[in-house]
Amino acid sequence: MRTPERSVELTQVTEWEDGRVRSLQDSLAAEEPLEIRVGGRPLTVTMRTPGNDLELAAGFLLTEGIIESPAQIAGLRIKPPDNLLKTNVVEVELQDSDFDTADLQRNFFAASSCGVCGKASIDAIRIRGIRLPESGFRFDPEMLCRLPEALRSEQAVFSRTGGLHAAALFDGNGQLMALREDIGRHNAVDKIVGWALLEKKLPLSEHVMLVSGRGGFEIIQKVLAAGIPVLASVSAPSSLAVKLARELGLTLIGFLRGRRFVIYSGESRCVSAKTGSDSGS
Repeated sequence: MRTPERSVELTQVTEWEDGRVRSLQDSLAAEEPLEIRVGGRPLTVTMRTPGNDLELAAGFLLTEGIIESPAQIAGLRIKPPDNLLKTNVVEVELQDSDFDTADLQRNFFAASSCGVCGKASIDAIRIRGIRLPESGFRFDPEMLCRLPEALRSEQAVFSRTGGLHAAALFDGNGQLMALREDIGRHNAVDKIVGWALLEKKLPLSEHVMLVSGRGGFEIIQKVLAAGIPVLASVSAPSSLAVKLARELGLTLIGFLRGRRFVIYSGESRCVSAKTGSDSGS
C-alpha cells in the first residue's frame, strides 16, 4: 500500500541497545491539525495524520450528522496553500442541509486520543435518527479470524513508524475493500466512511469494519452512521460502547486475536456462534 504524502516525518534519534549507542534516522507518524470549514466558517479542528483529508472531512460531516448523503456536498476542496506553505484546511460548501454555519456551538476540538469527547449520551444518537444496521447479514467466524493479519499487512505507515491506528473495511467474504491509517482511531474511521460516501457506496450494510486498539463510543456511532453491521477491534470496547451496540443492534467484537474473540453484542450475526458456560465441576 502506498504511503500517503506527508504522513511520515524523518528525525535523528539515539539508540541504546545492549550497551551500544548509535545515531540513526527514524520515521515518525506525522501529526498536524486539520481545520474543516463549512460555508467559509470554521467548524472544527482535529489532530490527524495528513493524507485522505477530503475523505476525512466528508466522513466527519456524515458521522457527526451534519449531512446525510453526498448530494448535500456542493463543494469539497483543500484550501490552496499561501506562500508555498503546507495547507491544513478543507473547505466545504453544503446544499439542501439544515446545518446552520452561524451555530458556533457546533465548534469543538477533537483530540487524536479520544475522538469527539463529551458526547451527552446514547440519547443524542437516538435523536439523530440513525437507522438500525442490517439484521440479516451473517458472517463466518473463521473469516473474522483472518482479518487482523490482513489489516497489519496493509499498514504502510505503521510498518515504518509503529505509531499509527488503522481502520479497515471488509466485505462479507473477508475481502479488503479499503484501509486508512491515522494518529487518531476515529479519524481513520472517518476516512473510510468518507471514501464510501464520495464513492456512493453507503450504506455499508454487508460489511465488517476492523479497528486497531479499542472500540469506543465515538467509533460505534460513526460505524452506525455508515450502516455497518459488524465492528471488530483487537482490544476491549468501553462500557458505553457496549450499551450503544446492544441498544441499536450492532455486532460488537473485541479481543480479536489469533483464533479467539469476544462477542459483546449481536451474536446472532455470527453464523456458527454457540452459547455455553463452564460448569466448573
